[in-house]
Amino acid sequence: MTTARFILADLLKGIAVLLMIQVHITELFTTQEFYQSLPGRVSLVLGGVPAAPLFMVVMGFFIGYINYNTRKLLLRGLKLIFWGFLLNIGINFHLFYRILLASIQLDPLPYLFGVDILFLAGISIVIIALCVKLFRGYALPFLIAAFLIPLFSDIIPVCQSNSVTGKYLLAYIHSNSWWSYFPVIPWLGYPLLGTAAGIFYSKHPNITNTLFNKPYILLISSTVTLLLWGHGFRISANLPLYYHHGILFYVWSVSFLVTVVNGIYFLIRILSKDNLLVRYLSWVGKNVTTFYVIQWLFIGNLATSLYKTQPTASLVFWFAGITVLSSILVWLWNKRSLIIEFFKDLTTE
Repeated sequence: MTTARFILADLLKGIAVLLMIQVHITELFTTQEFYQSLPGRVSLVLGGVPAAPLFMVVMGFFIGYINYNTRKLLLRGLKLIFWGFLLNIGINFHLFYRILLASIQLDPLPYLFGVDILFLAGISIVIIALCVKLFRGYALPFLIAAFLIPLFSDIIPVCQSNSVTGKYLLAYIHSNSWWSYFPVIPWLGYPLLGTAAGIFYSKHPNITNTLFNKPYILLISSTVTLLLWGHGFRISANLPLYYHHGILFYVWSVSFLVTVVNGIYFLIRILSKDNLLVRYLSWVGKNVTTFYVIQWLFIGNLATSLYKTQPTASLVFWFAGITVLSSILVWLWNKRSLIIEFFKDLTTE
């Protein structure tokens, strides 16, 4: 893979996680008046396709491109599922504390088992790992499956269960429960699409490089994006519909992503890789999981006290503050071995 491709992938992940920060702030901090306004809906759209779907496609791409062995993929997937539970505890720690004190009357289980994106990532990796041998490393089966999964969202009724255990387990697969944010149906379609692209690129890099330079690819994707814009905007701005979308929104999402990726690819070719913004976004992308966890720890715990109360004028402040603090903590986390050594030296002197 060329240097431009690595920069592109890191840049895309960096953009995705920053868009997630702003949409989390809109969902949890802003007043209902702003949330339902046009700027609020635009915020939800920006935090939609260019965020979670983009991140999942890039994740799938590297799985297909690097061709990990099955055991390594399974372990990676299971780790992400485990980290998903820890993150749910972490981001809701203040809420759980208030529930324990009986100052808030809420059922803690939906917050403990809420299906956030780390669960989707982990489950997707496990499924892809099992499919790699089944599909024998061919891209086409992954591509077909990528479009079938969101189609199932339209034709298969949501799973129902009368038992508590069944209700929470089904939320990870196909459910209309409000805590089922990223169920396998339809969201598995995005990492499967990325996996198909990664496998195809690993086998035909010259063809893929040529496709990036073809204006008609951008013309087709942008045309489909514009034609379906009304539908895509409406679904993106309605979170229950967004979390449980069907095939038409998926087609719009893919077209939107192709347009965005091509646009950013051309931008990278114009800008220097030493450009400060490019370097920062690429750094965020390289540390995307750590960055995602830290920003959620801030926003999730603050939301217990600030839920739907913050005026519009404060949103830029919250976005800037959480982004800067998250950046500092990610940097410190990456330097933790040096910091530990520093304090060891102090205590031994």
